[in-house]
This record gives sequence, C-alpha cells and structure tokens, in this order.
Amino acid sequence: MFTYPEKFDIIVIGGGHAGTEAALAAARMNARTLLITQDLDTISQMSCNPSIGGVGKGQIVREIDALGGQMGKTTDIAAINYHMLNTSKGPAVHSPRAQCDKKLYQFTVKRVLESRKNLKIIQDEATDIWISGSQIRGICTLRGTRYEGKILIITAGTFLKGIIHIGLKSFAGGRYYHYPSNHLSKSIKSLGINMGRLKTGTPMRLNGRTINFSVCTEQKSDGKPFSFSLFSQVKKEKYLSCWITKTNAHLAEIIRKNLDKSPLYSGKIKSIGPRYCPSIEDKIVKFPHHESHHIFLEPEGLNTHEYYVNGLSTSLPEEVQIEMVRSIKAMRKAEILRPGYAIEYDFAYPIQLKKNLESKIVENLFMAGQVNGTTGYEEAAAQGLMAGINAVRKLKRKKPLTLSRDEAYIGVMIDDLITKNVDEPYRMFTARAEYRLLLRWQNADLRLIKYGFENGLIAEKHKKNFLAYSALVTELRENPRKKVNAPDITPWSLEMAQREAQIQFDYAPYIERNIKEAEKLKRLEHISIPEDTDYWRLNISLESRQKLQKVMPKTIAQASRIPGIKPSDIQLLIINIEKQYAIKR
Repeated sequence: MFTYPEKFDIIVIGGGHAGTEAALAAARMNARTLLITQDLDTISQMSCNPSIGGVGKGQIVREIDALGGQMGKTTDIAAINYHMLNTSKGPAVHSPRAQCDKKLYQFTVKRVLESRKNLKIIQDEATDIWISGSQIRGICTLRGTRYEGKILIITAGTFLKGIIHIGLKSFAGGRYYHYPSNHLSKSIKSLGINMGRLKTGTPMRLNGRTINFSVCTEQKSDGKPFSFSLFSQVKKEKYLSCWITKTNAHLAEIIRKNLDKSPLYSGKIKSIGPRYCPSIEDKIVKFPHHESHHIFLEPEGLNTHEYYVNGLSTSLPEEVQIEMVRSIKAMRKAEILRPGYAIEYDFAYPIQLKKNLESKIVENLFMAGQVNGTTGYEEAAAQGLMAGINAVRKLKRKKPLTLSRDEAYIGVMIDDLITKNVDEPYRMFTARAEYRLLLRWQNADLRLIKYGFENGLIAEKHKKNFLAYSALVTELRENPRKKVNAPDITPWSLEMAQREAQIQFDYAPYIERNIKEAEKLKRLEHISIPEDTDYWRLNISLESRQKLQKVMPKTIAQASRIPGIKPSDIQLLIINIEKQYAIKR
C-alpha cells in the first residue's frame, strides 16, 4: 500500500456541506488539512432542494456566518430568490430563505476550497480508518493509498451503504447515480461505534418549459433582499420567481391505488424518514381529511429550465410519478427530467459524541452532518464548522468551543443530538429553542462573532467596526429617539443598528425574562457530574438509571434535558454529588 508523502493535522472525509465547512475552518485556523471526497465535481452539491435557510435553518446560516463559516457568503453569490418567512409573526421566528442556482453554489464552494492555503483536496474513497493500537493514524482508500493525519472528521452524508428506492426497484447509491461508500461503515462499526439506518427522499424534477405557470400563484423575490452574510453585498438585478400550486383528490386517489408499489408502504423500506418533511404518500395516508397539499415549483438555476417540485417527495414507480404529476392542472403536460426517489443509509447514534462532536469511544475521531442523524444542508454545515474548529482547538490543547442553548441554534442542535439521541432524521425548527427571542437571525453577530475573532476565522480588521456597531445598538436601545449621523462601520450599517435596537427596546421585558431563565439554567450547567458517578446506586427508577448511564451527562443541566428524567431524579443526583464531594474533601 502506498503511503502519501505529506502528513496532515486534520483529515476530512466527505465533500458535502459538513465536510467543506470543517475543512475550510481547519485550514483557516492554520491546520494542515486534507479533504477527501469521491467526486470533486459534486463538492457541496445540493442533492435535494437548491435552497438555503428556512424556519430555524436561516438563523443557523447567519450563525455560521458570524462564526466565520462559508455558507452565507456562497448563498449570497448563488441566490436567485430571497424570501423572509413568518413576517406576520414576531421577530423571534422571522426566518430568511433563498433559492439558489445549484451549480453556481456548488462550483463557488469548489473554487474557495481550491484557493485555500493549508488545504489539499483529493478525489478518492475512504474505506478504512487507519488505527495503530488505539491511536488514529489516518485513513486507507479504495485505490490503495494511506493518508496520515492526527485527527479524522467523518462527514459521509447519506453515502454509508446507501440504497436508492424507486418503486419496488432498488440499487446502491449515495445519491442518484453516484456510488455509495460500502466499506467505511464496517470500519466505523469495528471501532465499537453503534450505527443504525435512516431514510430520506427527494421529489422529481420537471422541465419548466412544460409547466403552465399561468394557473399558479407567483412568489417573487422580496423587493429589498437581505444578505445571508455580513460580508456580502447583494447587488443582483435578476431574480427568478417561485410558483405555488396544490394537489387534488385525483392525485390522492392515484397514490392510494398504488400503495402496494410503494417501498415505504410495501415494507421494503424498514428505516424511519423525516417526520417534518414527509413523502406525498405519507401526507395522503396520514392526513386523509386534507383535501389538498401545497406544491412549490422552484427553479434550480439561471441557466436551466429544471424545476424542483417541493412538496411532492416520493419513491413510487416512475410511471406512477408521471400520472401523479399530470393530475395537477399546472403540470398536465409536464415532463419529468429526474424521478423522485428514497434513500436508506447508515448513521452513527450521536449520543456517542461529546459536546465538541468528538467520539466518546475513539479519541481524535469527530463526526458531523447526516452521519449524526440530522437532515438538511444548514444543520450539516453548522456541525462541520464546529467539528473543524474543535478539532484544531484540540490540536492546540485549547478548551473546546461549545455553544449554550441560549447562545445559538447550533448549541440547541448539538445539545439535542448528544443528549436526546435520534430515532428519526433531526431537523431544526424555532420551536426547539427555549430562548428563541434571544436567538434572532439579525443578532447572530452580536451573539457569536467574538468566537469568529477568537479562532481567527474572521479578519481582525472588522473588530473595531463591530465594537462600534455593538456600542451603537446599546446607545440607540437606551435612547431610541436619538439622532445619529450615518457612521462608517462597514459591513454594519446605521439601519442595522436602528432595527436591532428597536427590537431590543420593544421586547425588553420578554428578552429580560429569557435572560433570567437562561441564567438559571447556566447555574445548573456549572454543577459538574463526576465521571465515576455510579448511577446504579441511586434510588431512582431502572429506566432513569439506564438513560443516565447511556448518556453519561457532564452537568446537571444536561442530565435534566434527557427525555424521561424526572425532577426528583435530578434532586437525588445533586444530593449524591454533594456527598461525593464531601467524601473527597
């Protein structure tokens, strides 16, 4: 076996949204980084909907940007339709979303990777984790090359033993007509890491020239587009519209009479799919009282007629998909360019991870993205960024960067994953955050940019202007009527400061209540649970002992968030800790 002559600090497996953020963060923090992926031309490919953001997800993208990540910058380059969701509700749940040119997005990220100092990208398939004793040495690949590295980050997405289903036919694939990774799962399992299977799916794509948009409702881009990145300037003149139509009783009947051909309902698919992004088969079966369901026709780019049929995810046979599509008035003559399909894949239970996304079982092995049981580009990218940052911090013997639940949606997500585990693909929503009024999309910089500066992911040249902007927000919040001349605080603006200050002023009592509740929780976070705590000796239920032993929470606050753990269990746990400390003293 050939051993590659260059040694690396960090090796990232997988070139999706998690892998690219992990690799870029590590390289920007001056770690010698290798990104290995099966196909350089599918780096950061939008395998499903070519959109970024949405409810909860848009906030995550802004957080990624405040921490120094890439996703927001790329979105502003590739966006072809901007839309702010939930504007009829309060600012806590306003959520930005953008439809993107998927090829422009993909190749923008590829170029950024290719241009990055300290980063090498190579096309190959990782097959085995190279272990010497109990120490990670690197990886071995399909073409017989060994790459040596100190820390490994696995971001394999849906490729681990991926199986694609269209009707009752199935074949191996990590996405449609792309080879799966059939060897790496075995290597991961051999290390003692517990893995399971999940399912996700995608709808068909249509030729836009064959769609009758005149019978659809047009959804234009917002008149005044916002930017996803602080460091972007949105200057585009050309935007494309999305279009809304709906299903009908005829389509529902087509699905009901063909359920025996569905891999989901015939029993061929055994794993669980995302509850909050169900297939059209699930919608028809589980919500029979709904006369129709919305369908969003969304363009895939400026230089293609291809449209994504949002809301019509399916794994029914191709001939049934044609019948379904043509039952809708706007699509009577529509041509399917790519059929919808479902995919099953291996993932690793995230309860086996520390809060820095490092494995509890194998030191120096980090995991991020769909391999941890999540779904969505934004959730994956956020995990990749945090894994990349923490991998380098570990190399530098620095304390891990962990975000609290009142500090970031990213903190909520990671805490949910490592504490509650997953039995279905995890997706972020604003409802998952207890303190969502504190976690608005507009204030991600005020919450998190200090970590971007601290880790060298945001240029120091911006620090002076950020501090001036932060001070201006405070000043305007305390005196909303004060007249201020437009200061030069690029990339921030007086308008941004006024908007943020007004929100803080208008919602001050509610924000203060959230802050007090968060401080109460933080007091529990400071109560550490000794690693040698014997949960079997506690006078609590067998179920509670089993759950605590499985999660091995680090703090009382984390223990209190484990599903099924009662307040009385927590009280007894605190008493036990006090006794242990008393004995040690």
